Amino acid sequence: MNTMTTAERRGYQMICDAQGSMMVVACDQRGGMRTLLAESAEEQAKISNETLGKTKYDITRYLAAEAGCVLLDPLCAVPGIIDERILPRNTGLLVGLDASGWETSAEGYRISTMVEGVNARKVRELGATGGKIMIYLRSDKPEANSANLATLRKVIEDFAREDVFLVVEFLTYRLENETKEAYESKIPQLIEDGCRACIECGSKVLKIPYPGTEAACAKVTEICGDIPWAVLSAGVDHSTFLKQVDISLRNGASGVIAGRSLWKDCISLDRNISKEKLSSIAVSRLRDIQQLLAKYRK
Repeated sequence: MNTMTTAERRGYQMICDAQGSMMVVACDQRGGMRTLLAESAEEQAKISNETLGKTKYDITRYLAAEAGCVLLDPLCAVPGIIDERILPRNTGLLVGLDASGWETSAEGYRISTMVEGVNARKVRELGATGGKIMIYLRSDKPEANSANLATLRKVIEDFAREDVFLVVEFLTYRLENETKEAYESKIPQLIEDGCRACIECGSKVLKIPYPGTEAACAKVTEICGDIPWAVLSAGVDHSTFLKQVDISLRNGASGVIAGRSLWKDCISLDRNISKEKLSSIAVSRLRDIQQLLAKYRK
C-alpha cells in the first residue's frame, strides 16, 4: 500500500482537525464560482480574478479558520491570502493544480488540464501545506482515462521527488447520449474502480464523490486500506450532503473536503452580504459537519 513519508504525514496532519479527521473548506473553483456570483455569461466574464480572490478571502476568514484547512487556486487567491495576512498562522493550505474546466477528446471524453507552471516546487514556494490534483475518470471506459492517468502519474512522481504532500481527487461524469438513470446506476462501481486506478498510480490520500450507497462506501474503505479518503460535496444542498457525510463516515471515510454545499448561497459581489451569510449560515453548516466528525471519531 502507498505509505506517506514523514513530510507527507505532517502535511496530512495539517489538513485535519485536532482529533485527526480531515476537515477542509474547498474554494478553488473559478468558473463555478463565477456562475454563482452573476447570472449571465457576459456578467460572469466581467468578474476579475482579483474580485474572485476577495470572495475566497471572505470564505477563508469565516470558514477555513474554523475548519483548519482551506483549498484554494493559485490564480486568484494565492499567494495574496498569505502576503495580505488573511490566512491564520495555524490554518492549513492546499493549492489546486487543476485548471478550470476541461478539454474534450474526439470521442467525447473529458481531458483534465493543469494550471501552467504550478508543480510541487511551486506549491512549496507558495507557502502551502500541499497540493491537490483533480482528474476526470470513467473507469468503465479505459480509452477515456489514459491521458488523465498519465497526467496523474506525472504529478504524483513530481510531488514524490520534492516530498510534498498531495491530495488526489477524481470526478466521474455522464457520457454523451447516456441517460441520467443509466449513469447513476453505475456510480458506485465507477467510484470503486476510480479509487483503484488512483491508488495504482501512487495516491496516498483521496478526495472522492459520494460513492452512492452504504455498501459502496464500505467497499471504498476496503479498497483504500490505510489510505485516507474524504467525501466531497459536489454542490448538493446542505441537508443532502449531511446524509452523505453521515453514511461515508459510518463506513470508514476519514473526513470531509466540502465546498459549494457550505457557501454556494452565501457569496455575493456585495461583500457585506457575503460576510453576513458566511458568518451565520455557512458557519452553522460547518458546525453540523463537525458534529458528525465528532460522532464517528476513530
